[in-house]
Amino acid sequence: MKKSIGVGLMGLGTVGGGVFKALSEKDRVVAEAVGCPVVLRKILEQRSVAVEQRLLTKDVRDILTDPEIDIVVEVLGGEHPAVDYIKEALMSGKHVVTANKEVIAKHGAELQAIAKDKGVALQFEASVGGGIPLLLPLQHGLLANEISTIYAIINGTTNYILTRMSQERMGFDAALKKAQELGYAEADPTNDVEGRDATYKLAILASVGFHTTVRPEQVYCEGISRLAEPDFRYAKELGYEIKLLAIAKQAGGVVEARVHPVFIPEDFLLAKVSGVYNAIQVEGDLVGKLIFYGRGAGAQPTSSAIISDVIAIGQSIASGKKVPSVMRRAQPKPVRPILELETRYYLRMTVADQPGVLAQIAKILGDRSISIASVIQKEADMATQTATIVIMTHPAREEFMQRALAEMKRLPAVTEVCNLIRVEE
Repeated sequence: MKKSIGVGLMGLGTVGGGVFKALSEKDRVVAEAVGCPVVLRKILEQRSVAVEQRLLTKDVRDILTDPEIDIVVEVLGGEHPAVDYIKEALMSGKHVVTANKEVIAKHGAELQAIAKDKGVALQFEASVGGGIPLLLPLQHGLLANEISTIYAIINGTTNYILTRMSQERMGFDAALKKAQELGYAEADPTNDVEGRDATYKLAILASVGFHTTVRPEQVYCEGISRLAEPDFRYAKELGYEIKLLAIAKQAGGVVEARVHPVFIPEDFLLAKVSGVYNAIQVEGDLVGKLIFYGRGAGAQPTSSAIISDVIAIGQSIASGKKVPSVMRRAQPKPVRPILELETRYYLRMTVADQPGVLAQIAKILGDRSISIASVIQKEADMATQTATIVIMTHPAREEFMQRALAEMKRLPAVTEVCNLIRVEE
C-alpha cells in the first residue's frame, strides 16, 4: 500500500485552477475515496500566480522525472506541446489524466497503445461534455449495447449563440459579441463557431461508442456563421429549431460522422436545450434512447471529471489493480462520405421577382430526383425587384443536392443562395 499518491499538474489556467482548487479543498474526500492522501507535488506554469512557489516550475522535467509523481494531469490545451508531454509522461510510466479533446481526437489511439505497452492509464472523461459523465457509461454501463446513434449538442458557445438568435431575433454578430462579453466565447471564436471543437469531441464519442477509430478529418464539419435571422423565423414557422448537432451513426459496419446546423422538430428534447448547456442522446439496441444533460464547460464541471479520473486511477494504484482502457477492442470501420448522406433539406434563396423562376428551380431539383415538400414565397423587395423563396425537400441524396445547388447558383434569376440546412427527424 502506498502512503500517498503524487500528482503533477500541467497548466494553471481556468481548468487548471479549478483542478488545483478541487484537490486543495476536497483533499479529505479524495483521500477517503482513494484510500490514501493524493498530494499535488508540482505545477507546470509559465506565469506568476497565487500558489506556493515550492509547487511551481517552468521545467516540464520536474514533473516527468519526479519518482514521487504517479499521475500527470494535463490541462494546457492545444495540440503542442501537450501531446509531446503526454507521450513522455506515459513513456516514463506515469498515469495521465487530460481534458484535451484535440490531442485525444487526433492522437488517442497512439497514446492508448503507449499506455497499454507501459501498463499505465490514460483517462480523458473531461475531454467531452465537461462534467457530464459520458465516456465511462459508454465504456462500461452500455457495453452490452450496440450503439446505433449519437446526437450531441457539445459546444456551449454555439448553443448560447443559437439560443439568443432564436429567442431574441438577434443577429449572429450581436449574439457572438454577447457571448464574448459573458466569457462564453473566446476572443478568437473560430474553433467554436466553425464547428471544430464539436468535431474533436464527436470523433472521441464515435471512437469510444462504436469501438473504432474515427479521426477528426473524417468528420464532416460546418459551422454556424452563415445562419441569419430569417432562417430562425422560417424554422419556427415550419415547426423546427436550429441547433449545431454533432451526429454519429453506425449501421452495417459503416460509420457516419458529421457536425453542422440542423433543423430539428421543436418538440424534440434536444430542441429545448438552451444557453451554454450540453446534451447528448445515445441510442442502444437494449436500452433505447438515453439523454445526458448538464454544463459542458467551465472550471468546476471540467475539474469534476478530472478529479473523478484521478480518483479512479488512485484507487487502482492503491489496490494494485490495473485501470481499464477507454478505447478498446477498436475495429477498423469505414466512415461514409457526406455526399452519400440522405436527408431532407431547407433551402433559402433570393431570386428575381418574375414569372417562371420557381419552375426553373423545380426543374433543376426534379432532374436530380429531389422532390419539393413545400415552398414559401412571401418576402418581396420592390426596390430590387427580388423575392425570398424557402423550399423544404423530401429526403434526397447530398451529392445530388450539391449538384443542384451549383446549377441554381448559375441561374441568372437567382440573386443569392442564402443557406442550405439539413433536417433531422
